Amino acid sequence: MLKKTNQGNNKIRLYLLITVMIAPIAVSYILFYLGGAPATVNYGELIKIKQALPDVVLHKTNGEAFNISQLRGKWVMLVIDSGECAELCRKQLYYMRQVRLMQNKKMDRIERVWLIDDNKTLETSIQEDFKGTIFVNAHKSKLLNEIPAKVSQHDHIYIIDPLGNLMMRFPKDIDPSKMAKDIKRLLKVSRIG
Repeated sequence: MLKKTNQGNNKIRLYLLITVMIAPIAVSYILFYLGGAPATVNYGELIKIKQALPDVVLHKTNGEAFNISQLRGKWVMLVIDSGECAELCRKQLYYMRQVRLMQNKKMDRIERVWLIDDNKTLETSIQEDFKGTIFVNAHKSKLLNEIPAKVSQHDHIYIIDPLGNLMMRFPKDIDPSKMAKDIKRLLKVSRIG
């Protein structure tokens, strides 16, 4: 009688042990296939990397030659807009400046670039307000064709990694504090730049 009780207890323990071992795996599969997988950690939308951005020769607004490869080794925040720079454009330039400053000691690892996609002349006040931003004439440039947008390139702030790959874009109505967290995370995990 005692032997049967021990065998029964051993079987129960074995079934419990198997259940405890299999349960987490089963739950993860159920959650994954029923759409319960956790959302991504990042705020910005990751862009599939095909290849590094083309290294075409452009010119800064002061006439100096400029290539994207000059920024290799740095993280780049990039906006594309008209030289008229309406309200959204100014907001994006402001957010890029502030997000860079929020990185404190690591802010030197980040550059800010504005690709001007038309022949409009910049106001001097914009250049003064956003010193440190690299202003680049990119009208009819092959580079503009390589930068994807949901609706308009003017809607996004883009991130280029230190290897020259376009890898992330932020939404039109951006939350700068969430953008700053993404940038901080990128700088922390990156061994480059």
